[in-house]
Amino acid sequence: MSVTLQKGQTISLEKKDSPVLRSVVMGLGWDPVKNKGGFLNRILGSSISHIDLDASCVILDQQGNLMDQVWFRQLRSRCGSVEHTGDNLTGEGAGDDEQIFVKLDQVPPEAAMLFFLVNNFTGQDFQQVASAFCRIMDADTHAELARYDLPSQGQHSALIMARLFRQPEGWSLQAIGEPTKGRTFHDLLPLLRHYT
Repeated sequence: MSVTLQKGQTISLEKKDSPVLRSVVMGLGWDPVKNKGGFLNRILGSSISHIDLDASCVILDQQGNLMDQVWFRQLRSRCGSVEHTGDNLTGEGAGDDEQIFVKLDQVPPEAAMLFFLVNNFTGQDFQQVASAFCRIMDADTHAELARYDLPSQGQHSALIMARLFRQPEGWSLQAIGEPTKGRTFHDLLPLLRHYT
């Protein structure tokens, strides 16, 4: 059964009497705002503003140092444990717009946490984003484990969505939902140290 997370909430992904979680999918989604104003839009119906958000995952060690990254310019981590399915250029359609697969059993032991981020590479703000969410699923069973719906509209151009991190009992997920500015994950790295 999926858990709906609130900002700042953390849950363990390891459940008693369940098989060990080997692989997860982080699904990231958003919808473009429908423009309703203007004479032509009233005649032709509402139009949709296209917005190209980019999901990324950065892997940090316990000290908060960058170990690796997965984004539209590098779809697979060097260790092979994290893989991006590719860039969605519009955000249109139901369900996940971009997905990042994480093979938990292959994440290097020195990797302490993985951050999931969304940026607008063109620098536009999120005024054109109607909704944004992230959800984590068991990659083997496709069962949704947790979901976090973000208050997305605003003058920010990036979101720190969630953090997947190791604890003694296994992997946990923290909903962050921090609005910020930045065209790529590089711009957000200094902020991530607050969560390490």
